[in-house]
Amino acid sequence: MARLDGKVVLVTGASRGIGLAASLALAGSGATVVGLGRSVGGAQDLQAGLAAAGRPHLLLPCDVADWESVSAAVDQARDRFGGIDALVNNAGVVDPIGRLGDTDPARWQANIAINLCGAYFVVRAALPALLARRGVVVNVSSGAAHRAVEGWSAYCAGKAGLAMLTRSLALEYGAEGLRAYGFQPGVVDTEMQVQIRASGINEVSRLRREDLARPEDPARAIVWLCGEEAGDLAGQELTIRDPDFRRRAGLAA
Repeated sequence: MARLDGKVVLVTGASRGIGLAASLALAGSGATVVGLGRSVGGAQDLQAGLAAAGRPHLLLPCDVADWESVSAAVDQARDRFGGIDALVNNAGVVDPIGRLGDTDPARWQANIAINLCGAYFVVRAALPALLARRGVVVNVSSGAAHRAVEGWSAYCAGKAGLAMLTRSLALEYGAEGLRAYGFQPGVVDTEMQVQIRASGINEVSRLRREDLARPEDPARAIVWLCGEEAGDLAGQELTIRDPDFRRRAGLAA
């Protein structure tokens, strides 16, 4: 696994799923982790894992859909540790699940507020600090960014927008040293997948739990992307299913 000794990494949605696994993997690589999320205060696995890693860390309650909340959290992280080297935009929701005409407009809007606006808010707040250290942004994307999935109109639209946000970052700030990646982690055994299986609305909902990937696999890939070796891939949407990507990231074939 890549070493990130002394690097300060912000992770959104850090209390569960991929965010939890990534936070622990980052700490294990030597990084100082700042975990953001609405429920990080009660995330015992996160707190215990970061403490066991023996690295400085900070957990901050934050609603990524609220600009003031994001701005205050990012300022606190920067002031505490002197800067920010990387950002992992992981916070996301799949709800509402249903055909577009059956969805609740307020919940549809809330999905975009978290999955797209939330990612923008955190990037926007952290951007000066990231540029100062020629930093990294890893936007946790999805195959749904590039193909429609029945019942996921909000999720697909938000992730498609996130993919373009990644490209915009690379275009506008790549020359200043910022490396932005879109990372598709595959179908991972998380609480989101519990909700998807309960819906029964598309082929993803019918996948067996034993066929889902463990969160630790994309977590290792995220650590690698936060290092120096992936620089030639900046600005791209990357999938964990790609054999060359898996080889370079040190994942099993």
